[in-house]
Amino acid sequence: MDTEELRRFVLARLAEDEERLAEEKLPLLDEAEGRGRLRIIRSDDGSGLLLLPGPIQAATERVPVPFPEKFPLLRTEVEQTRDEALLRLLAAAYDTHHDWQEEWR
Repeated sequence: MDTEELRRFVLARLAEDEERLAEEKLPLLDEAEGRGRLRIIRSDDGSGLLLLPGPIQAATERVPVPFPEKFPLLRTEVEQTRDEALLRLLAAAYDTHHDWQEEWR
C-alpha cells in the first residue's frame, strides 16, 4: 500500500469537490455522506471535525457540516496525517473515480 499515492488521490478529489462547489454542483464527498457512506460531524467542543464510517443516527438527526467549512480542515488533516484508515475512509467516498484503486478498500 502506497500511503502517499492514496494521500495524493484524496487531495486531488477534495480539490475537484471545491471546483464542483464553485460551479454550484454538489461535492462528491457531500454526496457520499448523504448516502450514508461516512459522516463528518463537529467535535463535542466544536474545535474540529470527526470523520466516522457510515451513519450511526438517523439522517434527520444529523446536521451536515457545510463543505466550505470542512474542506480546509480535511485538506490539512489529509496533508499531515499518517493514519491510513482515515485516508482509506475518505478515499472510499470517491470509489467511482477512474483513478480509484480497489486495494484502497
